[in-house]
Amino acid sequence: MKQKKPAWVVQKERDKRASAAETVWLFGIHAVRDALENPMRERLRLVVTKNAFDRLADVIAASGMEPEISDPRKFAAPIDPQSVHQGAALEVKPLDWGNLSDICAPHGQPARVILLDRVTDPHNVGAILRSAEVFGARAVVAPHRHSAPETGALAKTASGALERQPYLRIKNLATTMEALREMGYTLLGLDGEADGTLHEAIQGNNGAIALVLGAEGPGLRDKTKETCDQLVRIDASGGFGSLNVSNAAAVSLYEVQVKS
Repeated sequence: MKQKKPAWVVQKERDKRASAAETVWLFGIHAVRDALENPMRERLRLVVTKNAFDRLADVIAASGMEPEISDPRKFAAPIDPQSVHQGAALEVKPLDWGNLSDICAPHGQPARVILLDRVTDPHNVGAILRSAEVFGARAVVAPHRHSAPETGALAKTASGALERQPYLRIKNLATTMEALREMGYTLLGLDGEADGTLHEAIQGNNGAIALVLGAEGPGLRDKTKETCDQLVRIDASGGFGSLNVSNAAAVSLYEVQVKS
């Protein structure tokens, strides 16, 4: 008699099959160009207008892909008609950056990591990826649930950073934070109501720092706050006002870089 698989094994196999079947449509000249130039990308289908083909001819030739030339009035890619696709769309598999320890291990360097708690807006995450690339963060890390997946809108906002800046989707944020702590990271949670400032917290800290940011409005969850080593705020010149999460990430990364 064949033994029945445990429910967790069945679910894990389903998730694996769903992940294998998942594809993403990237759109826009810059996003498509960067994906075509990325050797890590598994590319499936390229749809371009004649004008976009002319603009991308060099990278299309180098990629070895056979493009589908589409009428701009009836663009053949299955994307939102309101998308600013500029006549270029590319179906791809999501990137596999590898595991957390390989990418984020400090190796004695002042490494930086961004962790996102329930940041679901792809435009915010795309902007954060751009800042992370500019300021040399090892990775942007977010849970699979309640976070922005890899989408065309995210890739377009990231303006190429999605192809170069690791974006790691993990199962459990608190567990990942603990793993980073074990690697030597200090976990600083951004909270507008915190007593101490980020500037104060990083003085004398020459090690690895993980900046933890929550969604606008609800901010960090209680469990996330409890897992942080310290809650800090961005020092402001006035007693009012706030930054959105992508701006807060950029300011925080800059502050930490300048201190280093």
